[in-house]
Amino acid sequence: MSGVDMGRSAPSTSAGGQERAGGARVEVLTPRDVPLGGPRAMTVRRTLPQKTRTLIGAWCFIDHYGPDDVAQTGGMDVAPHPHIGLQTVSWLFSGEIEHRDSMGSHAFVRPGELNLMTGGHGISHTEVSTPGTTVLHGVQLWVALPGDHRDTGRDFRHHAPEPVRQGGAVIRVFLGTLAGDTSPVPAFTPLLGAEIVLDPHTTTTLDTDPAFEHGLLVDQGSIRMDGTLLSGAELGCTGPGNERMTLANETDAPARAVLVGGTPFEERIVMWWNFVGRTHEEIAQAREDWEHGTRFGVVEGYDGDRIPAPQLPTTRLKPRGTAR
Repeated sequence: MSGVDMGRSAPSTSAGGQERAGGARVEVLTPRDVPLGGPRAMTVRRTLPQKTRTLIGAWCFIDHYGPDDVAQTGGMDVAPHPHIGLQTVSWLFSGEIEHRDSMGSHAFVRPGELNLMTGGHGISHTEVSTPGTTVLHGVQLWVALPGDHRDTGRDFRHHAPEPVRQGGAVIRVFLGTLAGDTSPVPAFTPLLGAEIVLDPHTTTTLDTDPAFEHGLLVDQGSIRMDGTLLSGAELGCTGPGNERMTLANETDAPARAVLVGGTPFEERIVMWWNFVGRTHEEIAQAREDWEHGTRFGVVEGYDGDRIPAPQLPTTRLKPRGTAR
């Protein structure tokens, strides 16, 4: 999915933090609507990055979309576009997306199945909702690659995790370890990614890695995270130092969320358009290579033109991290 310009300061949409007695402080981030290209633009809700928070572990980008009636929105049709220095993580709740990339990968993103693409030194890809999709609903996440691996080779992985039940929760772990289940998909930094569905009127306590910071994106319903109520599309964030997390669904209907986490990412990054780098010069070179070079390869099988790179801002792009 095409990305974000972090060269300019993004507006802060943080709703501040809350704390319960004996529990973790929860910072609540609310999304902003972002259109994704074309006259019938598909709108996504973006909760990361923000001015107040760039990263949760190595997670640097969270887009949340749907449920969208494809007959009204036109669905997803993202033409060939490039990435460097990151991994894309695609996770659907409903619908189906066809993925093609310059490695030659041709795969389908389906509900409950992880598609993870590593951009590294450079990759290009397309994402198109399939003709049979009537309702499109899911998340697109990015992971920043650490400095030692940001020029790694292209890669693509697929994984369909088995659901694990813990109390009143059904959990699908697509990266890392949670609730006794471990994903086989390798990561370049310690990471966690999981879908959690809570039964009505259920409270579940999860053991968590105290070295991790976490983010809980509520997709459906509302969830109380360590005492702080999160409504649909809100992202609750907690810092390291917590050995457990308590999630409560106090409503009469199931609630669903995506939990991400990781050890604090200590490097400062530059995010601009679809690129994650470390310096203005690195981003400018990637843009030049997309416009004129062969670094990103060619996506076969897409009927249409690729997306041209936007102009760089007139000011220098500056590295950013998350203040702690």
